[in-house]
Amino acid sequence: MVIFIFGMISYRRFNGFNKLKITGTENLVNLPDTNVLFVSNHQTYFADVAAMYHAFCAVNNGYLNTIKNPIYLLNPKVDFYYVAAEETMNKGILAKIFKIAGAVTVKRTWRAEGKNVNRLVDMHEVENIMKALDNGWVITFPQGTTSAFAQGRKGTAKLVKNQRPIVVPIKINGFRRAFDKKGLKVKITGVKPTMHFKKPLDIDYDDESAQQILEKIMVAIEQTPDFNLLYDYDEELKKEKSEM
Repeated sequence: MVIFIFGMISYRRFNGFNKLKITGTENLVNLPDTNVLFVSNHQTYFADVAAMYHAFCAVNNGYLNTIKNPIYLLNPKVDFYYVAAEETMNKGILAKIFKIAGAVTVKRTWRAEGKNVNRLVDMHEVENIMKALDNGWVITFPQGTTSAFAQGRKGTAKLVKNQRPIVVPIKINGFRRAFDKKGLKVKITGVKPTMHFKKPLDIDYDDESAQQILEKIMVAIEQTPDFNLLYDYDEELKKEKSEM
């Protein structure tokens, strides 16, 4: 019910005010029902995940690379979870409701309430992510922040090495321009955010180290220093400010 309601509320954001372009969903058709981990770059707190819900629900009903027919919301994909920072999901009533849709919350080990911290990983939280993988599909953001080209966190790679899921990269763009940081308000209309689902990564779970796996993930979601040089991020920020 929560997915249906939020889907109807957010639908016009992705197929009205701004036209979401989805590609690569043919790579999702033959995936198993469980132990699939999606890794993606991150641009807003909620709009990214909301758009992914639309894409997954559409594919679940046979619609590839399109969300034009919202009838798919009547049969949503419910065995889908996303990893989110606990402090983000406890801010405001909308965040708490959105949490019900499938959030697996974790405490950041490096930052909390705007300050740098250094704390140990809560193994109970890791177990919750593993349970989610045992039950369905999970989306995680290896950078743990909406900042472009931030370094990836090795925790994601360690999870991949231990749990051995199928890892599907997602590359998104344009969400930062279209929505505010939280992803709850439309900032600019007429933007065409993109979401590209890539083929599952070829990972040697036995011989590749967590660092090697992390590097492979960061290349796949196009967030390495090399991609930073190719993508004029400063110019994009200037464009954003000029349109505000």
